[in-house]
Amino acid sequence: MNFLEELKNIDPKKPGSWPWLVKLTAFVAIFLVVVVAGAFLDWQDQYESLKRIKQEEVTLKETYLGKKSQAINLDIIKKQLLDTQQSFGALLKQLPSKSEMDALLTDINQAGLGRGLQFELFRPGGEVPTGVFTEQPIAIKVTGSYDDLGNFASDVSQLPRIVTLNDIKISPIAGAAGAPGGLLLESTAKTYRYLDEEELAARKRAAQAARKKK
Repeated sequence: MNFLEELKNIDPKKPGSWPWLVKLTAFVAIFLVVVVAGAFLDWQDQYESLKRIKQEEVTLKETYLGKKSQAINLDIIKKQLLDTQQSFGALLKQLPSKSEMDALLTDINQAGLGRGLQFELFRPGGEVPTGVFTEQPIAIKVTGSYDDLGNFASDVSQLPRIVTLNDIKISPIAGAAGAPGGLLLESTAKTYRYLDEEELAARKRAAQAARKKK
């Protein structure tokens, strides 16, 4: 009650005569007003800058962790790439070049003759370009026993070059004069070869010329 009476009796024009308790209360009030005003008028921009910097710090940390993870896995990725290149190189070696195609066709023919099969048809078709490779279809008709035909298919699959038998059809055939008959195998053998640099360059020129005409 005394404090309230002192507040009523103070002279605003003579702060020096105020009681100490009133002076202290006025000082604290002024200090709080200055702090609050400073926070709104001056420190607010600094708060925004601090918030933005903290967000940037989080982003930079995430970027750093991502780069660090990539650096750790770089050796693994390099090894995988090397393994892929080696595997591709090994597969590429199984494809004949243009000069080796005739020898491969002879190998397929010899695989049948070596099993005692009779060729009714052995007709290479036109090459079909597929990217950097060409596909060579070969129409085949051979006759022989079940075992010989199976061994022929196995021999073809084990050739050093890639050869596949597709659209296989096997049908029985009657033997002459009551003799036991055999089997007729009809199939399309497919082999592949890679295009040499000259052929690739020619295909590229042809593609460019076709685009220009459009």
